[in-house]
This record gives sequence, structure tokens and C-alpha cells, in this order.
Amino acid sequence: MPKDEPGLDAWRAMLLASNAALRAIEADLSRAGGIPLTWYDVLLELNGEGGRLRMQEVAERVVLSRTRVSRLVDEMARAGLVRKEPDEDDGRVVWAVITEEGGRELRATAPRYLRGIEDHFAVHLTDDEKKVLAEALGRVAKVHHDTGRSRR
Repeated sequence: MPKDEPGLDAWRAMLLASNAALRAIEADLSRAGGIPLTWYDVLLELNGEGGRLRMQEVAERVVLSRTRVSRLVDEMARAGLVRKEPDEDDGRVVWAVITEEGGRELRATAPRYLRGIEDHFAVHLTDDEKKVLAEALGRVAKVHHDTGRSRR
């Protein structure tokens, strides 16, 4: 099988850029005394879906292992940012629900997070590059979301 060097180069660059930008944004949030980036990510997903998601959906949307998501949501529940609710119709389903306090933390953190995206990622790209990246990476994400597995 021939090596796809441009594909490997793109993959490596995406991983390195993502890791570097995420670490820098996390450091900014930590210095500001706010919630961790992982907590913000969960709150953002919950907020975008009417304030609640099934735990399985949370695990699919954030960039953590499923086991880690469960522990993370438990930590957030202890901090009062979310609560876990059993589904009334299906005992196997547990909902993660953003609380009022979680909404306040999300709103307080959002400006620092958005500034971090600009400072550590977007400022280094032209508008055309941003559009190409969004389209290309969105296409990869969509394939995996739609099929639940990799296409070869």
C-alpha cells in the first residue's frame, strides 16, 4: 500500500496544532481561575442542546474517553454545574442537565475561551485557510458521525 505522505503530514499537523492550541487555552483559563477547559466543553455541548443530553451523547461529543466523561460529569455535578437525571421512560438512560450555576460559569468562561481561540489558533490563519480547514475537517467529522466508523 503506497504511503499517503500529504495525508500523514496533514494528520500530524492537525494533531500538533490542536494539542498546542488546547494546552495554551487551558493554561489561559487556569491562570484566570476559571473552570477547566474540559468542563467548559461539556457545558457548551449541554447548552447547545437545550440544556441536556444523554450521557452517551455527551461522551460522543466531547474529546474524552467514555469512562472519563462519566467521572467528569460526576465531578461537575459535585461542583453544582450539572445534575444527572434518570430517564423516566428508559431506566438505562441518564441525562446530564446544565444547572443555573453551570450556565453562569459557561457565560463567564466564554469570553476567555473565545479569546484563546483567536490568540492561539485563528490569528495564525488567513480567512481562506480557516474556511478550507472548517470545510475539510467538518467533512471528516461528518463521515464518522454519520457512519459511526471510519470509511476506507
